[in-house]
Amino acid sequence: MKKLSVFIIGLLLIPALTLTSCDRGDDPTGGNVVATPAFDLMADYMVANNLDVNNILTNQDGDKFVVGAPAENDLGAFLDKYYIMDIRSSDAFAASHISGAQNVAFSDILTVAASTTKPILVVCYTGQTACYATALLRLYGYPKTQALKWGMSGWNSGNAGPWNSNIANIAKNSPNWTYAPAPANITFKDPVISTTLTDGEDILKERVEAVVAEGFKGVNPADVLNNPGGYFINNYFSEADYIGFGHISSAYRILPLTLAGDSYKSLDPEAKTVITYCYTGQTSAVITAVLRVLGYDAASLKFGMNGLYNENPAWQSNQWGHDSKPKSLPVVGN
Repeated sequence: MKKLSVFIIGLLLIPALTLTSCDRGDDPTGGNVVATPAFDLMADYMVANNLDVNNILTNQDGDKFVVGAPAENDLGAFLDKYYIMDIRSSDAFAASHISGAQNVAFSDILTVAASTTKPILVVCYTGQTACYATALLRLYGYPKTQALKWGMSGWNSGNAGPWNSNIANIAKNSPNWTYAPAPANITFKDPVISTTLTDGEDILKERVEAVVAEGFKGVNPADVLNNPGGYFINNYFSEADYIGFGHISSAYRILPLTLAGDSYKSLDPEAKTVITYCYTGQTSAVITAVLRVLGYDAASLKFGMNGLYNENPAWQSNQWGHDSKPKSLPVVGN
């Protein structure tokens, strides 16, 4: 009977000792070990490796995420410099594309990028999806990647249709357009990333792959303007432009937006879709791609200010039809 009692006590002690050992881990103080959240592991890796938001917008060489179409005299050098990745539909590509460009499905951009040693130039219809892809490629290890500004719309006037048909002035008389100062920013908690990985670089690559698989995430300007309360809106303008141009009511102005400075904490990861809007939709596409990698439910407002209030008298720079007349550079097609 005595032996049986000792045996039973031993059985009871084993799980207790095991649990205690697991809780203590390598903590020299004897306290419980708390796993570092995946978001923190990934964010720390990004900051330490020059992959913060500002470094995706402008890389370590000082190259912005977007580059304009060249002058005719510089065309040859421009074409020689890049591996041109055209992510439009196969029909659009067949009808008209840049000489030497390769037609690549958005879902294949990471795979194809691994096959070239040249800097990558991503091309789409208006520049927005290409900028989204550029951000993801830069995050994945291709920091020299750039997008063609304005896309094929800016390369050749025969492809300008997408921009011409999407400029609008719906904000001109809208009750949801205001010139009031920006509301005070609020501090929110971090997004939660679900993964079994424990290395920051591995988590980042997994997240980029997942966002590529989802495809471009954009929203129509009218949807946000007509229902601003349905979104968490960040206007990516300078303070002067935020007031001078006007903005969607209830829009915050979180700029700069970085991990290192903790300004990203002013974005709400839970309540609503985070909408970023800028002047053309190209910068907001980059920021949206990064935010989705970070775990936010984010979308880019398509065509930016041009899709809201193109004729706004307060601006001209990056205004479609003024600063962005399409060029007449050569194309290849059927």
